[in-house]
Amino acid sequence: MHEARLKCLGPHGFHSIRYCEWGDAADPHVVFCVHGLTRNAHDFDVLAERLSTRCRVICPDIAGRGGSDWLPEKSDYGYPLYLADMAALFARSGAERIDWVGTSMGGLIGMLLAALPDAPVRRLVVNDVGPFIPRSALERIAAYVGRDQRFVNMAELEAYLRRVHEPFGPLTDAQWTHLATHSARPVDGDRLALAYDPGIAEAFRGAIQDVDLWSLWDQLRCQVLVTRGKDSDLLLPDTAADMVRRGPPGTRVVEFPGVGHAPTFMADDQIRVIEEFLFDS
Repeated sequence: MHEARLKCLGPHGFHSIRYCEWGDAADPHVVFCVHGLTRNAHDFDVLAERLSTRCRVICPDIAGRGGSDWLPEKSDYGYPLYLADMAALFARSGAERIDWVGTSMGGLIGMLLAALPDAPVRRLVVNDVGPFIPRSALERIAAYVGRDQRFVNMAELEAYLRRVHEPFGPLTDAQWTHLATHSARPVDGDRLALAYDPGIAEAFRGAIQDVDLWSLWDQLRCQVLVTRGKDSDLLLPDTAADMVRRGPPGTRVVEFPGVGHAPTFMADDQIRVIEEFLFDS
């Protein structure tokens, strides 16, 4: 794996995004893995390492997260900028067609891109998000997103992540430590904070209502796999069933028991589902 940066143009000037790349840079099979609202590219380290024996994997930090620049104008945090950044990263990759694995916000970015005319998305994994998102789930997320907390050490930060991301399901101690290590940024000398701009909450909290994107979903023509935590409050069972009914032919849903929002693709059974879809379908 190696890290690189890309300059992208937003409404108020240029910003730089970081991405992690795995596998053979000459491999024409390219898979983008894109994280959720407050997360980062390293969430996909386990999945990317596995996939990279059979394809090239690119995992970006969306603007304001991980190692990517924070935007001075917080109102710029939104899907128009995220789509433009990913289009620039498509161009950087040189790929003619790509597969997309997106968790929550990353899944919405993938849906938005795949619905556009002449989109390069061939296969789309939508992880625990859909065309309908209930307000109650967004209110739960809003209760913690953007709180610029300080932690005295890594153990305290990890304990916080275990609490707010308990719906991720039964992760091992090593997996929680991995997530915590890549979720930290140094502040105030010897303190730690989370590795995202608290300003992302401004746009998020300003749009807390039931989200209806069914008209977008109806435009998809690529192959689609929907994954969800069986206990998810964000992708409801009825929504997942309707995604199959209204989605492209062959769309299917795979549920993971004991998991809420959202599956992390760190467990072997979850990774195998992705491998089968990307390589055997």
